[in-house]
Amino acid sequence: MDVVVHRDIRYAHAARFCPPEPCAAGERGQVAGIAPQNPSRLETVMGRPEVRPMSEDCLGLTITAPARPSPAGHPVLVWLHGGAYVTGSGSWSCYDASRLVAETGIVVVAVSHRLGVLGYMRAPGISQGNLGLRDQIAALEWVRENIAEFGGDPQVVTVAGQSAGAHAVVAMLSIPATRGLFRRLILHSAPLGLAYQAVADAERVGEVVLRHLAVPIGQASVEEILRAQGAAASELAASGVPFAPPFLPIAGVDPWPSEGAAEPWDGVGDLDVMLGNTTDEFAAFLGRRTGPEFIDGFFDSATTRFADKLAVAGARVFRFRVGELDPGAPLGACHCIDLPLLFGDEAAWRNAPMLSPPGAAAAIQLGTSMRADWAAFARSGVPESERWSVHRPGQAAFAQLP
Repeated sequence: MDVVVHRDIRYAHAARFCPPEPCAAGERGQVAGIAPQNPSRLETVMGRPEVRPMSEDCLGLTITAPARPSPAGHPVLVWLHGGAYVTGSGSWSCYDASRLVAETGIVVVAVSHRLGVLGYMRAPGISQGNLGLRDQIAALEWVRENIAEFGGDPQVVTVAGQSAGAHAVVAMLSIPATRGLFRRLILHSAPLGLAYQAVADAERVGEVVLRHLAVPIGQASVEEILRAQGAAASELAASGVPFAPPFLPIAGVDPWPSEGAAEPWDGVGDLDVMLGNTTDEFAAFLGRRTGPEFIDGFFDSATTRFADKLAVAGARVFRFRVGELDPGAPLGACHCIDLPLLFGDEAAWRNAPMLSPPGAAAAIQLGTSMRADWAAFARSGVPESERWSVHRPGQAAFAQLP
């Protein structure tokens, strides 16, 4: 199937430390670059991304769609990238969805949003925080209003996220403004053992950032802000105070109703949810294979509890685990190993250190059935292959991938 890719489509405008403002009706501008960011520590796993201009004008979408429209519209999958809320971009080639769309006929929308200090710092009188989260919600609102123009069905939207992207999706379940923006969720490696930030902790992080700037932050260059962000992260990590990662969605700050808001599983009875982990998530961070005790508390047990609560609330839930692609892979089934399976762009993943020879080509072939399952779920709420079963509380049933 032929596909067409629309790059850097603007979904909102935002001045520094201001909420996103929707585009005017019919506006089809392009953004100037990716969100300002320091290098990612996961470059040692995923490889170094292509160099792209950085700009605060970064609220953009990459839309990949079948070249031939469908009268009813194609199902839509909105992708929220990972990166600990400080790195990443939906426009990176590792998230090129051309193969996924060509094989399955869905529309994929990859979102870029503000990160780090510019997206999540809270400092009274300067920034309320949660701007990156508000950007993501603004992108979903844009999809609802505009995706039909690109061949998508705005009534059949699945939001998928990996790592911090999945963590943000779970936060959205506590935000009333997101109701009706999606019907289905796919959570890859959601760090559900990581609590959202309290207001007091977020303000402490903001104080440390501001102390590392020589000029008022409103006058600081992007480069100065990124240096202060890195220095603040190092200081907080060395202090022994648990501020890792230091930039997170803040509970109780707009658009979150309050710190005591409803639990994320309230009101999800109409949703279909797929969620899962890799079998050796922490190998990506420690640089070596680990044991099950590393994944259990931060990822696995927390995911089980969340899946149970979703199911009790009435959601239809499916769980998956991604295992080793090749016994020779240096880090086993580490964090991010599922991404080449899903997106399948061989050139983008060719130099990923986590993949051993034959590497990317083998991963892409192994991912064929995964891509079919993800697309079937986006269409109907049920994966395609027979390896899946509906999650029941207290039962440990997984679809083993690839």
